[in-house]
Amino acid sequence: MIWLHWYLLVALLLFCIGLYGLVQRRSLIGMLIALELMLAAVSLNVVAITSLSGRSSSVGQVVALILIGVAAAEGAIALSLFVAIQREVQSIDVEDLSELKG
Repeated sequence: MIWLHWYLLVALLLFCIGLYGLVQRRSLIGMLIALELMLAAVSLNVVAITSLSGRSSSVGQVVALILIGVAAAEGAIALSLFVAIQREVQSIDVEDLSELKG
C-alpha cells in the first residue's frame, strides 16, 4: 500500500519542476508546458487526498476532470494568443516583447 505522503511528495516534485520551468523559460511555449505540469500536480493532490481521506473518491475524480478541462481550455486560448503574438512581433521570446514591460 502506498501512503498519502508519497503521492504528495510526487505532486510536490512535479509542482516544483513546473515552477522552475515557468521562471527559467524565455519561450512562451515552454512557460505554457510548465504551467500545465503545475496543474497536473494539483490534480494529483486532489485525487490523492480525496481518495485516501475516507470520503467518496468520485468527488476528487470529478474535480480532477474539471481541472483537466480547464487546462485544455487554457492551453487552447494561450496557443491562439501565441499565434497572434507571433504574427505581430515575429517572435514568441519573452525578452523580445517590449509591450509587456512596464
